Amino acid sequence: MRTQPLPLDGITVVAIEQAVSAPFATRQLADLGARVIKIERLDGGDFARDYDTAARGLASHFVWCNRGKESLAVDLKDPRGLAIVQRLVAGADVFVQNLAQGSAARLGLDAPTLCAAHPRLIAVDISGYGAGGPYAHKRAYDMLVQCEAGLVSVTGTHAEPAKAGIPAADISAAMYAFSGVLAALLRRTTTGLGGPVEISMLESLAEWMGHPLHYGMHGGEPPARTGVAHAVIAPYDAYATADGGQVLLSVQNDREWRRLAEQVLDEPDLSSDPRFASNTARTANRELTDATVAKALARLGTDEAVERLEAAGIACARLNTVKDVAGHPQLAARERWREIDSPVGPLRALLPPITLPGGPEALMGAVPALGEHTDALLASLGMTMEETAALHREGVVA
Repeated sequence: MRTQPLPLDGITVVAIEQAVSAPFATRQLADLGARVIKIERLDGGDFARDYDTAARGLASHFVWCNRGKESLAVDLKDPRGLAIVQRLVAGADVFVQNLAQGSAARLGLDAPTLCAAHPRLIAVDISGYGAGGPYAHKRAYDMLVQCEAGLVSVTGTHAEPAKAGIPAADISAAMYAFSGVLAALLRRTTTGLGGPVEISMLESLAEWMGHPLHYGMHGGEPPARTGVAHAVIAPYDAYATADGGQVLLSVQNDREWRRLAEQVLDEPDLSSDPRFASNTARTANRELTDATVAKALARLGTDEAVERLEAAGIACARLNTVKDVAGHPQLAARERWREIDSPVGPLRALLPPITLPGGPEALMGAVPALGEHTDALLASLGMTMEETAALHREGVVA
């Protein structure tokens, strides 16, 4: 088979980015071969660098979202620093920013301004709530947007709502920014023109609210919060096992209930018991249904429970911890783990989920130190060592 290049080989991206939404979007581009130049503040850079020290002294968010990038530390408030970034943007294919609303425009780095000056440029503005409307200038951290988008209202238990355990608003915006860039690059091959791409965290996450949103809008009551249980199917929940684990199982029809009763619960009479014989009955008697299943699984270890459920053809899953996922046998069998370089040495990371057989593997480059590539990038713009040294001395770059 002929080896193909990575799909974004030759594409240059300049990003003024912080936290998760823009960095995660541009990391996808870097993994697929794009050169990503990350513009950072002099005083600490992307503030996600300081979220924690869990990754051998580095912040876990930063390691996750920023591999494979070149870091330029520059003062954008200094005209000389801004001019450096403008020169980099002039030679780029894509520009991405997620500054506070209005900040990019004040610097002349908003999408309309840049695209007017550089017709082939694709300029991405990621914001919390969009450029217009009453929420345009409202602060938009991930959990705040989860609340505004209604995700928190459908997540959690009957007693209490909960945010998603991952930054769902940031991730949704990142993935729409990523796909928006790919779409704009494809359009540019036929039109020769780039153009603005606008992404709102609220609009991205509201789209992900699809089922409960449409269910509620069109006359039904929004689904009740049920923890990991299903609102209208029983049994469909997580149950404790004898060794301290938990197994989630799902019975989708009455045939599966009969197999569960006979082959897992060891109570064949339950298959015809009118309290359990149909999903309607099992849901109406949910507490009794769950108690019956829980009692049986509590006698089994996790491995035995999973084996018996699978042998009976019942869909099931272990309720894994994040440490369990790090050692997941399926990820190991498919060789999804790699090591990436970083300022503190090699770190484990997952291959990105986009697999392109017949081409090279995703790049998965190093996590950059703050300003690691400043001098090289200035040299690429034609600056002499003396000019670069002067910018360092005068606090324009680091």
